[in-house]
Amino acid sequence: MTIVRLLMVVIGVLAVLFGLLFTLQGLGIVHWPRSSFMLDDRSWAVRGAVLIAGGALMAWFGRRLR
Repeated sequence: MTIVRLLMVVIGVLAVLFGLLFTLQGLGIVHWPRSSFMLDDRSWAVRGAVLIAGGALMAWFGRRLR
């Protein structure tokens, strides 16, 4: 069960980080990489926010597993 907890936390944190990148690219704050199709596209900001919420929930549930 310890491995499952660790995997849930690690995957959750990675999802939050990628969601943050998607959101910042979608809002036009981060322009990296320059050739990204996600730049200044608000739909990617929404998708990133959903990914942040899902990743945070996954990490939270992973910490609460016994």
